[in-house]
Amino acid sequence: MRGYPKGVLMLAMAAMVWCAGPATGDQGMRDMVGMDGAPLVLIPAGEFDMGSGDHEGEPDERPKHRVQLDAYYLDRYQVTVSRYAKFIEATKREPPRFWNDGRLQEGGELPVVGVDWLDAESYCQWAGRRLPTEAEWEKAARGTDGRKYPWGNDEPTSRHANFGKQESEELPLSPVGRYEAGKSPYGVYDMAGNVWEWTADWYDENYYRQSAPRNPQGPPQGLSKATRGGAWDRHQFNLRATNRTGMTPTNRLRSLGFRCAQDASR
Repeated sequence: MRGYPKGVLMLAMAAMVWCAGPATGDQGMRDMVGMDGAPLVLIPAGEFDMGSGDHEGEPDERPKHRVQLDAYYLDRYQVTVSRYAKFIEATKREPPRFWNDGRLQEGGELPVVGVDWLDAESYCQWAGRRLPTEAEWEKAARGTDGRKYPWGNDEPTSRHANFGKQESEELPLSPVGRYEAGKSPYGVYDMAGNVWEWTADWYDENYYRQSAPRNPQGPPQGLSKATRGGAWDRHQFNLRATNRTGMTPTNRLRSLGFRCAQDASR
């Protein structure tokens, strides 16, 4: 798994507190709250089917293959404007593109947008975490039953996700966590629609042909980074949990954000 120096991880884990919710059953661990106050969901260790079968999805989603992942934590919500504002204040980092948009500033629970890959990675490091791998992202989105969307196999509606919107003067974003009917089997919100999400992996349309069967890390290099989840300006086909695309790491879009992951303690 990708990680950081032992001392940094120990400090991050020490600064986290256990939630009061019930144990998940994975080695007695529970969901947590991160250093930045973000709620984290435990994704238990185990196998799942990654990608799409023949005649399903797009060619870069094939072949469907079995992947084993260690347990990890994932942000329950996309990183918000309010949390990113604290990061800017603490690090004096330059605000992302669109930061001065009036509605964005008023809506602290909207997902932050206009961040490039390095912005997202830097935030996660600051918060004692990291970006999720593609495999981690997909398992958290679809679970282990091979569902098409985070909520199941039913086609998306306005109850499930923020999608199919048109570009306008105001950012057509939704506050994170609004779509209760659209959450994943692990209780992770907005993994379909709202904003695309950066992952840690380089993107390669043929990577699944040689992907590692355990904790795959993506290609060693590339020109674009893998993004997942679709966005407010996309149609239902892009909301599928297996859908993947690549974006130049310096891209700063009105429809692109992120969430963080964390290795689980052993």
